[in-house]
Amino acid sequence: MVSSPPPPLILASGSRYRCEMLKRLELPFEVHPADIDERPKDGEGAEALALRLALEKAQAVHRRHPGTVVIGSDQVAVCQGRLLGKPGSVERAVEQLRFTAGREVVFHSALALKSDSLERLVDVPTRVRMRTLDAERIRHYVAHERPLDCAGAMKSEGLGIALTRSIHSDDPTALIGLPLIALAELLPEFGIEVLKAR
Repeated sequence: MVSSPPPPLILASGSRYRCEMLKRLELPFEVHPADIDERPKDGEGAEALALRLALEKAQAVHRRHPGTVVIGSDQVAVCQGRLLGKPGSVERAVEQLRFTAGREVVFHSALALKSDSLERLVDVPTRVRMRTLDAERIRHYVAHERPLDCAGAMKSEGLGIALTRSIHSDDPTALIGLPLIALAELLPEFGIEVLKAR
């Protein structure tokens, strides 16, 4: 009996970090960024926001590409109830890092998968204890790493690891923005096997 080919896989993100992460699974995929409003709703917490945006991204791209499996993902950081998005500027990056210094930041990395008949949604939190650093060291990090497109100005795969005291998560890839353990577990439900000869 000949098995049917897996459905086409699409990453609904223009993030170079997520694209590089997905390449680690050695699956063929296309990239089609979703264009959605990413502003939080009134009273929306970090986990709820990350989950909603991941799902809306997957749904928006799937509407344009039926018959595919679409991966949506989003990450929102929170510290003492304050949502921390992508800073977008050096000044905001420095301000975010001065605020989080010496505190715990929780990064909610949400993952959504959408096909014609199935949706799956999961959040993988990562708890990061930040070091207490002075303004000079924070500015050096921001100038060197330019983490302006990273939630909370935290780029752990680079020099940002020096900002941390500890990192706790069930999935070390989640902090970079795409939880690969959860993704590899969910993909077989959509007819896509990672560990299969192609």
